[in-house]
Amino acid sequence: MPTGPVDVPAVVRHAVPGRRLVAVWVNQVGGTTWRTDDDGPGLHVKWAPAGSGLDLDAEARRLAWLAGRTPVPALQASTSGGDGDVLVTRTLPGRSAVDPHWLARPLDAVTAVGRGLRSLHDVLPVAGCPFSWSSADRLAAVRPDAGADVLRLLASPPPDDRLVVCHGDACMPNTLVDDDGAWAAHVDLGALGVGDRWADLAVASWSTAWNVGPGYEDALLEAYGVDRDEERLHYYRALWDAGP
Repeated sequence: MPTGPVDVPAVVRHAVPGRRLVAVWVNQVGGTTWRTDDDGPGLHVKWAPAGSGLDLDAEARRLAWLAGRTPVPALQASTSGGDGDVLVTRTLPGRSAVDPHWLARPLDAVTAVGRGLRSLHDVLPVAGCPFSWSSADRLAAVRPDAGADVLRLLASPPPDDRLVVCHGDACMPNTLVDDDGAWAAHVDLGALGVGDRWADLAVASWSTAWNVGPGYEDALLEAYGVDRDEERLHYYRALWDAGP
């Protein structure tokens, strides 16, 4: 959560007129998320500055497709202006898996993330999903400065283990957990699409080290219900690092 004041752009004010906003997240390119803090319906408001490269329209389209299929934020509005793009969603119950409450119970948090990811993969239909997160499509966006060794590795992806509808950013913060320790919902779904399940598993398990410390990767894989696959973990982490 930001520690200082965060300016609210005019396009955000226009999207939620009269609502009191509290900034809860600022990313590396200046994109900001607020939540409403008043008596009206709970909303989260995501803003992508003009020229930031963040594609909130892609997330809006995915949320529309996901509605009724799995717990995700309900799309309230999607709009653009001179200041950038805005996505407004209904606030969901639960806390991020990296909320201080869950960081004090890291094994419970990691377990919830693994089980939530398995549920997402099991319930969403690959057939008819209009979005892709395949290695082939992602390779087209790999940074040319990724390095010769990395590019050689990425040129030979392992065979798909199981095609699923991937989250696309399955890091721990993007799973919400209820008060009983069960996964509650997924957020930040702008890259969701069909791909090998290890594309998600590689990043989700890797993120345990970033968010709760070493020693929890296998706990996440166990909660998901899969044995560790070093080849696919190595490949999909390299692909993640080399992405745009």
